[in-house]
Amino acid sequence: MTARDPNGIAALRAEIDAVERSVLRRVDPGVRAAVIAGAIMVLLLAVTLPWVGDASGWDVLRGTANPVDRVGLLPQLFGGVALGLGVGLSVLALLTRRWGLVWASALGCTYCVLDGVWAIWSRQTAHGPGPGIGLVLAELAMTVLAAQWLRLAVSRR
Repeated sequence: MTARDPNGIAALRAEIDAVERSVLRRVDPGVRAAVIAGAIMVLLLAVTLPWVGDASGWDVLRGTANPVDRVGLLPQLFGGVALGLGVGLSVLALLTRRWGLVWASALGCTYCVLDGVWAIWSRQTAHGPGPGIGLVLAELAMTVLAAQWLRLAVSRR
């Protein structure tokens, strides 16, 4: 309280402005949160399934797949990006509900979809086993994640 502002209106206005700025940086995903969480779970399941030959996604990611399968770099890169962005960044964005992380998840998951297409393509054109069900399921999960994050990111008014 001051002589010019006996009721503390300026302090109240500053507090209201701070709350407004905080609210504008947050997002409410609503029902999309359940779809995103489900896609994350499918992605985690897909990593346990065969990606190349008998090698699971974990084996491909760690580089412990059978050398005869000649896995290559693209499936490994997709596995790392899918777990880092599809799981890690998506969970962080869901927990914090910050617009910046929503945009990062949207762009990261969209890149990961392209990376997954390259990984599947590389297995279809290589000599050896083709893409396994886990690799295809991981790609589908990343497509759902990218679509949900993009729709949420562009929905800001």
